[in-house]
Parts: sequence; structure tokens; C-alpha cells
Amino acid sequence: MRFLVTGSNGLVGSRVCEQLVQAGHEVVGLGRGGKRTGGAYRYVPVELTLEADVLTAIEAASPEVIIHPASMTEVDACEKNPEQAYAANVTAVAAVAKGARRVGAHLVHVSTDYVFDGDHGPYDEEALPNPRGVYAITKHMGEQAARVFAPGCAIARTAVVYGWPAAGRPNFGAWLVGALEKKQPIKLFEDQFVSPSFADSVAAMLVELGARKLGGIWNTCGGEVVDRVTFGRALCEVFGFDASAITPSKLADLKLPSPRPLRSGLKVDKVQSQLAAKPLSLSESLARFHAAWKAGTTPPRGG
Repeated sequence: MRFLVTGSNGLVGSRVCEQLVQAGHEVVGLGRGGKRTGGAYRYVPVELTLEADVLTAIEAASPEVIIHPASMTEVDACEKNPEQAYAANVTAVAAVAKGARRVGAHLVHVSTDYVFDGDHGPYDEEALPNPRGVYAITKHMGEQAARVFAPGCAIARTAVVYGWPAAGRPNFGAWLVGALEKKQPIKLFEDQFVSPSFADSVAAMLVELGARKLGGIWNTCGGEVVDRVTFGRALCEVFGFDASAITPSKLADLKLPSPRPLRSGLKVDKVQSQLAAKPLSLSESLARFHAAWKAGTTPPRGG
């Protein structure tokens, strides 16, 4: 099959491309600037907020499936730059969805558990979103844009995605490993409950949604809901780090620019029963994370 993947330089997009190539599919990756990852797929630099350029790239690729993980995910940066957040998380989604409709491609749009307010989590696919903050609101608007312009698309919600970064800023898991390696003191929230999601596992679920052309809402995330302190201590146990470096803290203590959902997380009953790519337990995802680290696929250490 012919696939087009946005954000192919990013954490999830790069792994989606890699898995598609390994499965023998024809892949075109879109990203900002030059290609910054490996992989035997064609790469096209595109600014996704420019609709005409997006439509041109999609028409040239003529994909059967589009997987769209590209997004502005820095929550506080979104709060400080609402115009930029809207462009990346709404305007770009609309452009990609219009392109999908134009060429008759199935769209898999990647969203987030932050579309919920975090008052009554964890949430299943039927729960009613109530986003708070610019990041959450724009991601929810992006879901609506995808559904308006590409009816029948899949909305794949994920949460706290981690893995060794292909490029760009460290994700939560990679940042945590780097800080623990350097024996730095770490404060983690004991009152925020999330569904930590290993990037390779998320990518496998997205690939299956695309290959099977499944529509509707799917919680493509890790299989367990835990607070961030529990995640950090479990990581220490697997990696052999000293967990005493972790100090529990409250989300409210940090006075962050953007609100975060507290009791969030996503239920995975639907994907567990209907997808071959199953959500991973926390222990299994951390074991795979550790295996990648041991294999020498980490970013340069120190400095």
C-alpha cells in the first residue's frame, strides 16, 4: 500500500515510517526542513500550515492512507503562542484532511488524552471531551477538522509518548533517563495520572489502523494508568537507577503556564479486543525502552 506520514522526523512519525517500510509498503514522509532520520522512504519537506503546499505534496504522492502524527505538543509553548498552536494543531490538520479527501485516502489523525479535563479519568472512546488550555483546545479542534474534511477517518488518541528521540527535544522518558544518569534531583507529579505510551507500540497501532482503514476513535496508548512518580520509580527499577533522586511533587506547586488534566489516562479495552497490535503493560514497555538503551540507540550522553 502507499502511505504518507506527516512529522516523519518526529518520535512517532519516524517509527511509523520505519515499521511501514519493514512491512513492504511504499512510504512518503513529510516534515519541516531536511530529513533527520534514517529509513528507506522518500522524504518531502513541507510546511504543513501552508494548505496549498500540503495539497500539492499529497496529490503528488497519491497515497491510499495518510497517518498524521505531526503536531505542536509543547503544552506551555502552546499557551504562550496560541496563533502558532492553532496553525499547527488545527490549520495543518484541516489541510491534511482536505488532501486525504481529495485523493480518496484513509486518514489516521493522532490526538491526545489532553482533550479531557482530567476530572474523571481514565477515559474510554465514548467519553465527552472538555479541553482546558490552548494545547488541549487546539487538539480537540483538530479532531473536529479531521472529522469534517475526512469523514470516516480514525482519531487515535495517545498520551505521554516516550522513546529514544529521533530528533528534537527529549520526551518525558528520555529526559528522565538522562537526568537519572547524571544523578540530578528530579521532581515528578504524584497527583497526575497518565497512560505512558512507548512510541514503537503507538506506531504499531497507528500502522494497523491505517492498513485496515479503520475509522472512529481509538485509544492508542500504554496499557496502564499510573502517576508520574510511579512511572519514574518503575523506570529506575528496570534501568538500575537510584530512585531516591525522585521527589514527589504536586502539579499546582509548579504554577505552570498551561493547565494539565490531573486524573487523565485512557482506557484500552477497545484496542485490546479489536487490534492485533496490543497496548503494552508498563513493565513490558519499560523493558523494551531499556533494551533500546542497552543496544546503544540512545542520544549522546553527557554534555
